[in-house]
Amino acid sequence: MAIDTASFESILATIAGVLFAVAGVVNLAGPGAVKRDFARWGYPAWFRLLCGALELLSAALLPGQHTRALGLTLAGAIMFGALFTLLRNREPFRHLAPALIFSALIVATVALRG
Repeated sequence: MAIDTASFESILATIAGVLFAVAGVVNLAGPGAVKRDFARWGYPAWFRLLCGALELLSAALLPGQHTRALGLTLAGAIMFGALFTLLRNREPFRHLAPALIFSALIVATVALRG
């Protein structure tokens, strides 16, 4: 049974939505390591909350066919900022790898949209 492109796009968008929802909840909950990372990167305390809220918004927009383009745009912007931060601060690959996976998922979903 072959899966069509639109269905595969929806599956990838849903997976991305779940991942962004988890990331958003983690940023909003702000366990010690997350708070320390944002402080070490030079961001104010409220920025972690903004990131979490934007991640949750992106997660909410990704699964819907009519809102997916906006969700992908927001997710792409979030990942651009995350990758910039990680590279600027010379974070080790173990911190960079999840951001690269998230980014690849967003790029693949956009590519399937045609």
